[in-house]
Amino acid sequence: METLSPAQIAAFEAVLSKVPVEDRARLHALKDAAATAAAASAPHWDFDQPGHRAEEALAEAFGAAVTDDHRRALVALWALEMPARVPAADLPQASLELYPEWIQRLADFLTAAADPYDRDFWAKDVRISLVLSVPGARTQMIDLSSPMGPGQVLRHAREGWGWSVIPAYAAAQAWKPWLEVHTESRELSDFNEAGWDRAWATAAEICKRRPEMAGMLGSSWFYDPPLEQISPRLAYLRLNLLKHGAFMVHQGPGEIHTQRAATSSPTRAALIEKGEYTARSWIVAFPRAALIKWADGRKAAMMREAA
Repeated sequence: METLSPAQIAAFEAVLSKVPVEDRARLHALKDAAATAAAASAPHWDFDQPGHRAEEALAEAFGAAVTDDHRRALVALWALEMPARVPAADLPQASLELYPEWIQRLADFLTAAADPYDRDFWAKDVRISLVLSVPGARTQMIDLSSPMGPGQVLRHAREGWGWSVIPAYAAAQAWKPWLEVHTESRELSDFNEAGWDRAWATAAEICKRRPEMAGMLGSSWFYDPPLEQISPRLAYLRLNLLKHGAFMVHQGPGEIHTQRAATSSPTRAALIEKGEYTARSWIVAFPRAALIKWADGRKAAMMREAA
């Protein structure tokens, strides 16, 4: 990725210009240390940690006077530096080719200046602008380092969800860092089987460049096995991966999973309301060897079809 387009540069500079000149100077002064702190926190299991570090830097500089304009301006400053950060990440073409669209969406979102700045969007924009997470498809973003500790695997087994996860964890050397996939709810055009295949295939290409990675994992209520009957159109999210060597780890129920499962489906909402379904979050983990094998087979099949 060589440059931002002139229009994108102008858009980010316009976002920055919405704060007073003296505030811009403070943002320039804090941005490098804040980026370093955010990057140091990125491998934490909590996706929001880099956003928290950025928020702390803003609070230290502006105190109670910090506004969403400051937050947008800081993201814009980091976005203007992406032409240096993206090449340094040594990403495959499968991810690089998505950047023009992702950057344009970021520019458009910051320009629209929706108030308040949604906390989930803030967390994602900090990670994208600092290249701590990268495009996997139009709808999916990929964290470049995420842990899967043995504790949750042992809890899965102790609570009766199955012991086979323990040898699967060991075989995958799952104590190593993982890539992790997330959904970008501001752009859902790739929330379909082809889009998810693209995201997992992008992860395989990243793994080829990063031998230290154990593979890629996802964590969501939509991997919950009962959805195969309740919402069969979502079954591919889990079954396609399990067929090719992925394994699953139970995380458990939670209010956020209930909210998300109910929001997009009257059927699920009704079952939850009646106490007939409890949304549970699961990890699905696709170990690197199996992931790369699947992705290479997918690529070969696509080439045969195109011939």
